[in-house]
Amino acid sequence: MFACTGYAAQSADAPLAPFSFERRDPGPEDVRIEILYCGICHSDIHTARSEWGPARYPVVPGHEIVGRVSAVGSAVSGFKVGDLAGVGCMVDSCRSCASCRAGLEQYCETGFTGTYNGADKKTPGVQTFGGYAKAIVVDQGFVLRVPENLELAAVAPLLCAGITTFSPLRHWKVGPGQTVGIVGLGGLGHMGLKLAHAMGAEVTLFTTSPGKTDDARRLGADHVVLSKEPDAMAAQAGRFDFILDCVAAKHDIEAYLRLLKRDGTLVQVGAPPEPLSLNVFSLILARRTFAGSLIGGIAETQEMLDFCAEHGIVCDIELIQPDQINHAYERVIANDVKYRFVIDMNALAA
Repeated sequence: MFACTGYAAQSADAPLAPFSFERRDPGPEDVRIEILYCGICHSDIHTARSEWGPARYPVVPGHEIVGRVSAVGSAVSGFKVGDLAGVGCMVDSCRSCASCRAGLEQYCETGFTGTYNGADKKTPGVQTFGGYAKAIVVDQGFVLRVPENLELAAVAPLLCAGITTFSPLRHWKVGPGQTVGIVGLGGLGHMGLKLAHAMGAEVTLFTTSPGKTDDARRLGADHVVLSKEPDAMAAQAGRFDFILDCVAAKHDIEAYLRLLKRDGTLVQVGAPPEPLSLNVFSLILARRTFAGSLIGGIAETQEMLDFCAEHGIVCDIELIQPDQINHAYERVIANDVKYRFVIDMNALAA
């Protein structure tokens, strides 16, 4: 074991504060990464505050991790000391179920091991601590190669926001000649715009905010529709092959299902705290599909990083220092960030 420092929440109502803990030493299959940058995901806030069920405290959040390899185990073949590497939302899975064998570890039938607030399979009785820390040790099967040609801090949120939007776009084969809608312009939505545009689709952003039009066009939108305007929404009826819904608040899903063509698909990646309701006739009468998607598998996440490297895509970020984490949480809740906070972990005291 080795000593590590980070930032942790000690209870649901406690601010994150400096925290000292121990990491396991790298085993034969492990990679040790000195963390350079870690993104802030809204999931971090939900977990730290026990909003998705009781958390296991202390919680060291962070699953958008980019750093440099400082040690590798004797059986590690894909990484060497000095390599850039990343870690996303998972650090392990059962590896034997049908989903894991298919490279879809995010759907592991016994549950994947989360990068934080999970049970560390390699150290029984110890929970996983995430990327708001100086270092992390992860099995090589869950470590990603980070491209050298991209802005490193802005790569970090690709490990969650990037793959969450890339995976459904790729799975439903979005590409040239298709009409694609992105609902909501936030951490997920801005990546959805960039990726769908790079895949060659005609992209429309749906937003409630008139002030986001210029930003949406800069990010890749061909059209912008104000979803609060009934006439504007009615004009889009039956027009879309695919809609990616990134909204994590209660909203009228019916309004978007009506915009799909026959055989069109609406995929939900935003996770509202309250159930969404729909009229099944919106699906039945045009053979439409309403689906969901969760992050992506390890191979697909690597594909996403390579795609972003090829197309020069990163997240739009605001870089902060570790002692600004709590203030950043409040700004995330207030939707006051364009479009992802990233913590400069270089500034964390040893």
